[in-house]
Amino acid sequence: MLGLLLLQVLASCLWLGHSEVVKSFETSCPQFFFHEIPPNEALEPQKPAWICQRYKNQYYFATLYDRKMRIPVYSAYIYQPGPGKRPKTWLVEPQLIGPTYPKTMEKEWTLLNQYNVTLEKLSQSQAILHDYKNLTGLNRGHLNPNGHHDDYSSRMATFTLTNIVPQDEKLNGGAWNNYEQQTMIRRTQGCTITYVIVGAVPGNNYIAKGRVNKPSHLWSAACCVVDNNYIKAWAVIAENDKNQVQLLTLGELEDMLTELYGKGQVSLFDSDCPRE
Repeated sequence: MLGLLLLQVLASCLWLGHSEVVKSFETSCPQFFFHEIPPNEALEPQKPAWICQRYKNQYYFATLYDRKMRIPVYSAYIYQPGPGKRPKTWLVEPQLIGPTYPKTMEKEWTLLNQYNVTLEKLSQSQAILHDYKNLTGLNRGHLNPNGHHDDYSSRMATFTLTNIVPQDEKLNGGAWNNYEQQTMIRRTQGCTITYVIVGAVPGNNYIAKGRVNKPSHLWSAACCVVDNNYIKAWAVIAENDKNQVQLLTLGELEDMLTELYGKGQVSLFDSDCPRE
């Protein structure tokens, strides 16, 4: 009995030691992926960071972040839409600076004033608020949108700069928004749980004097469990300078991403999720 108690204490200590920036999603926050299997290595950038997105000591989604491009490669989450207020405060990821910093997302102000982090040091590790000021024709595009979550804390967690990219403003407010708010509602009818991965393909253009990449494409894939015997999937892709979204099968998207990334065959979900 004492041995079991010691094991439980040790396990809890190990859990408390889990940092925000982790070594792999398989061991740290696998619950956001279908069958707990994240996308394969074909999407990994040169300087990756695996982030279990944590707000107020709870994990809400997972993001593979590109430290060099200063944009997310993808964010993975469980679709749970609901009504609620849109947050206005933007957060950053302290542990991209280093493992000694807080394990939960914070405001820039908090890091600068309470942890004595300089803006230069913060900006070396990730995009900052100033990078997204005075944009023309672009705005802050969520990969994991706040409207796909049903309480304020989960919505707030999506307002981290590690979850956004410079997105064409017409696309963000038009066809992409229609997909997020209308198509997803229709497609998820009958689903007991829907796993979503939304990503951005790095492009040739940048904002903020070359600091932050403007993606060439945005894409989204969903794998929905209807019941134990039936799973369905769908996907979309959009060029980040046109107000158009193309509906695809999961297999079609994976083949397109294989060509766009050029690092081998892309696999977004476990093989049980249908590709046709």
